Formats: sequence, C-alpha cells, structure tokens
Amino acid sequence: MAHAKTDPNLLTLISALKAESRSSGAGIWRDIALRLEKAKANWAEVNLSKIERYASEGDVIVVPGKVLGSGAINKKVTVAAYGFSESAKMKIMAAGGKNLTIMELVKEMPQGTGVKIMR
Repeated sequence: MAHAKTDPNLLTLISALKAESRSSGAGIWRDIALRLEKAKANWAEVNLSKIERYASEGDVIVVPGKVLGSGAINKKVTVAAYGFSESAKMKIMAAGGKNLTIMELVKEMPQGTGVKIMR
C-alpha cells in the first residue's frame, strides 16, 4: 500500500487542502490534511452503520480515510472520503446520498461550514 510520503495523489491532496485552508481561513481543511499525513494504518475506517448512527438527514460528512460498507444506511447524507468500498458507494447512493472525493467537497464547500469530520 502506498504511503503518504510517496503517493503523489495523496501529496497533491494534502498540499491542496493546506492551500485552501490558508486562502479560505477554514481550519477544517488543515485538520483533514494533518490527519491524512499520518501513516495509513492510523487512518479512519468508518462503517456505514456508524454514519447511520451519528449523522442526521442532510449532513455533510468527511472521513479522512476510507468508508466501508458494513451496516445499513437509510439517511440521505453527503459523504466525502479518501476512499470508499464499492458496497459503501452503492448503499449511500441507494439511500439518496452522494459520494465525493475530499477535493470535490472542498470545491463545493470551500468554507467547510457545517461539515462534520467522522473518524
């Protein structure tokens, strides 16, 4: 598995998150960048059952890691993450929600207002 120090896509994302945080003043993007700089073994792995339990209808969630498909989700939520399992993507969409990359979320919501970090 690629490490944060060698994965060019990850390095680009971390750099872009820090730049966005500086330009928008939104500390959430820097927080996520710092979490993604850690070893992948320490990254968040969030199951859909956890999102179902802690998120409310319409929430925007960011996972600095991977979303896994274990459990059910019945709420319409927007979830941004570095990675998704295929089953997680399918279940989120089936519930009426959206899957985004972290950069897509940054472009949609540069201020990060109301975005919740789940780990």
